[in-house]
Amino acid sequence: MARATQLPCDGNGICMICKNKPSPDAILTCNTCATPWHVTCLPSSTRPPTLADALCWDCPDCSLTDQPPPSIAPAKTGNSDELVVAIRAIESDESLTELEKARRRQELVSGGGARSSDDDGGNLKNKEGINGDNDFLAILDGNINCSICMQLPERPVTTTCGHNFCLKCFQKWVAQGKRTCAICRNRIPLTMASQPRINSALAIAIRMAKMDHKSNSTGGIPKVYHFVHNQNRPDKAYTTERAKKAGKANACSGKIFVTVPPDHFGPILAENDPLRKQGVLVGETWEDRMECRQWGAHLPHMAGIAGQSKYGAQSVALSGGYIDDEDHGEWFLYTGSGGRDLSGNKRTNKAQSSDQKFEKLNEALRLSCRKGYPVRVVRSHKEKRSSYAPEAGIRYDGIYRIEKCWRKNGKQGHKVCRYLFVRCDNDPAPWTSEIHGDCPRPLPAIEELKSAIDITERQGSPSWDYDEVKGCWMWRKPPPCSRKQADGGNIVEGKKRRPMKKLSAREKLLKEFSCQICRDVMTSPLTTPCAHNFCKACLEDAFAGQSFTRQRTCEGRRTLRAQKNVMKCPSCSNDIAEFLQNPQVNRELMTVIDSLLHRNVAEEQSDESSKEVDSRHEEIDAAANDTEMFKANSQNLEEAEDNNFKSRMEAKHQQTDDSKKAGVLNGKSSCEPRPVLEQPDAEKGEVVENRRQTNAVERKLNQTTKRTKSSNAGNSPMSTFGVVTKSKRAKQTT
Repeated sequence: MARATQLPCDGNGICMICKNKPSPDAILTCNTCATPWHVTCLPSSTRPPTLADALCWDCPDCSLTDQPPPSIAPAKTGNSDELVVAIRAIESDESLTELEKARRRQELVSGGGARSSDDDGGNLKNKEGINGDNDFLAILDGNINCSICMQLPERPVTTTCGHNFCLKCFQKWVAQGKRTCAICRNRIPLTMASQPRINSALAIAIRMAKMDHKSNSTGGIPKVYHFVHNQNRPDKAYTTERAKKAGKANACSGKIFVTVPPDHFGPILAENDPLRKQGVLVGETWEDRMECRQWGAHLPHMAGIAGQSKYGAQSVALSGGYIDDEDHGEWFLYTGSGGRDLSGNKRTNKAQSSDQKFEKLNEALRLSCRKGYPVRVVRSHKEKRSSYAPEAGIRYDGIYRIEKCWRKNGKQGHKVCRYLFVRCDNDPAPWTSEIHGDCPRPLPAIEELKSAIDITERQGSPSWDYDEVKGCWMWRKPPPCSRKQADGGNIVEGKKRRPMKKLSAREKLLKEFSCQICRDVMTSPLTTPCAHNFCKACLEDAFAGQSFTRQRTCEGRRTLRAQKNVMKCPSCSNDIAEFLQNPQVNRELMTVIDSLLHRNVAEEQSDESSKEVDSRHEEIDAAANDTEMFKANSQNLEEAEDNNFKSRMEAKHQQTDDSKKAGVLNGKSSCEPRPVLEQPDAEKGEVVENRRQTNAVERKLNQTTKRTKSSNAGNSPMSTFGVVTKSKRAKQTT
């Protein structure tokens, strides 16, 4: 291998040292590998001395004379016995994971030596982004990686054999003519190779893990994102009994839940959502166009463009109505409306019969292009040719801006109006795992512009543009004034919803990994070719008793060829019969779910142990309080007995003195027996009541002390309190 100062020219003929393109006379070609070299940048020791030597000259890579011998780093271990002992010590360390053990063995054998556990753990955390026990990005990064680029999959695609790839990596792999998985070499279905579907549940899980890691590293409050799941679903569109048979074809539009006017431009904010106080969020889905209308994202039931020719267009819908549409996610080419024969009772007609013109709704889109107005975009599941369309229903994908528009000859032979939409929203797209919104990007190269006519481009600055100071997309010019009134005063408040429980990051991730049949966390997860996730048992039960083929006969006379049974996915209308013949468990996804569940069990055990410790502390505090109360009652009892004794003694002396005086006066002897003094009834009752309270407190203290000793078995012995006796001379022992 040549040194760093001896580099040849690259494939474009540019020298990799001086970064200049030398002339043909200054290029020297190797006789062995035919690699071009810049003569000026070659060291003098490697240059050929004569022109004749230049014909048989070998480059530094092919000639080993100028190359120094490779240096091998000596191992830190003295001999093979020490190396074996060190490897066995690494294998016996239960605190290390398999990945850490493999890394330490590799460093030990290569001569790097085994690092201490603290250094290794710290470097591993810094490398993989681990920030405590609550960072779930490391779990996904270690188990769900693209098998081609070895990174977290960007716009993940899951094959039928359960391996994950980035969408671009998968498309490059298929473009090379390879129809087998890059890991297990299982065959990739033709439909999946031509139109791969993005696993939206996995993309959302990766994004949530990135958000949790960012909030843990910065210490701030994480921003709440709402993606595919619409927690507060509105009321259904009203359908009469007469129209139920036709579904929602004749349904009446439900109430509008937002307070924006019908010609509102831009996103629908939280201030215009009196019910949920959150607005229409990117990634929010609805069952159909009727429900999408109720939240103001796209008002027309059937038309794909919402706007006015002299005012501009507010929103568009991508539903696969025109074969000229091209969807690339962050930008797409949209075909205008018109040019089809809808005479008579025709509702739709896919055949183009005339040229489209910039008029009506097409003119509204061109006006939004000239002014730079923001346009809301919704995608429908009917767009089967796009990898960015939702699996079911209608999804709001954010704000786009029209950069150019033109006309060209369509695929059906008639001219169509074309529009270049580029995404410019502050929130990330539903199909990506990024945590930030869009930034200004260069316009893509469009080949059809070379033969286009009536090209329209924006001349001035757009109304909706990116603010470099604030770092977000916003109105740089005042938005157009609405010509219609919002029907916000007639909005009827729906029934009060219970406050949603705040979920932790682990619970949110487990919720994303839920089966779409049983709605629980998946066990033995399966990913269908249409990018839906199910439990293996649930999916097998859904098609239990059904055969893959159906035998046919011609009126019982002869047997016909067997017909394949169509088995539709429980979440969409795609046929998954071929996948069900040999379903493969998604091992990578199952590993992630097991790791999350393991952490869930560990946290529950820690919570239970903390509750037990708290209960023990409460019992100890209660015992201490009872002891203090017992001490106070005992002291009061002793004081009462002392006072009673003193009073009795004083009364006795007083009575003795009185009797002596009376004896002297009456002439009686003082040697007569004196009457016994009796304690007054009030004093007797007070003493008995004090003793009764003391006995009750003593019994309660003994019971509490027994419970505390039994619960603290095995712990350090707790100091015992002495019991006060009934005698006033007994002292309290500690």
